[in-house]
Amino acid sequence: MRYRRAYEQPWGGSRLRYVDDGRTFWQHIVTSSTGCSDAQYFEELYQYFMTEKAWKLCDPDAESVFKALRKAGVKTAVVSNFDTRLRPLLQALKCDHWFDAVAVSAEVAAEKPNPIIFLKACELLGVKPEEAVHVGDDRRNDIWGARDAGCDAWLWGSDVRSFKEVAERIGVEVTK
Repeated sequence: MRYRRAYEQPWGGSRLRYVDDGRTFWQHIVTSSTGCSDAQYFEELYQYFMTEKAWKLCDPDAESVFKALRKAGVKTAVVSNFDTRLRPLLQALKCDHWFDAVAVSAEVAAEKPNPIIFLKACELLGVKPEEAVHVGDDRRNDIWGARDAGCDAWLWGSDVRSFKEVAERIGVEVTK
């Protein structure tokens, strides 16, 4: 609960939360949510979240779905409000090859719901926004942001509940 409150607090007007490796932002979040400003504690926590041990892929069918999408010629991208650790993290999770592009807010200098990050993903994929569907778990950041960029958007957990369902909705059959 304290983490959520700290995370949702305004972060300096127009300042981006995720600049470079996001260290300044994350240090603020850790200190605000735990009350601990010990540099070693922060560093251990920060380093832990750079590893695959801290993360879990949310859908057991994800790999087979992304293989089916690639085989069907569907281009995919990650669009994320995150820092520059995302690419190495995707590699550590062994899922970086599932995506044709990665648009990270720290690299694009725009965070969701800003349409710029969605437009950058479309540019990297070589598609027009009206040809793209964004699937995200936050109504404001993902759905409104993608739609403001001209993309269709589906809310994870409401419009779709699995990657397999995403594939089926766009007409791609997934086999194990």
